[in-house]
Amino acid sequence: MAEKDIDAPDWVDQDLLTKDEAAERLDEEIVLVRERLARLEAGSAGPDPESAIAMVRRRLVAMEELRTSLREELETAAP
Repeated sequence: MAEKDIDAPDWVDQDLLTKDEAAERLDEEIVLVRERLARLEAGSAGPDPESAIAMVRRRLVAMEELRTSLREELETAAP
């Protein structure tokens, strides 16, 4: 017996929950990356500190931009 397909509104709700969870996890990861950046800037960056700091900063900026985008999507889609 074939299972009934999930109705479109249910898929939308599932998608929103997934994006919300992704945004929350991204918030947690951003905190960790900020802490790592602070440690690197304090002098524990290894043999090439400028390169390591620049890479972590780029990652942080990308993560913050993605978080902003996710939050905007969630606010737009909210009932």
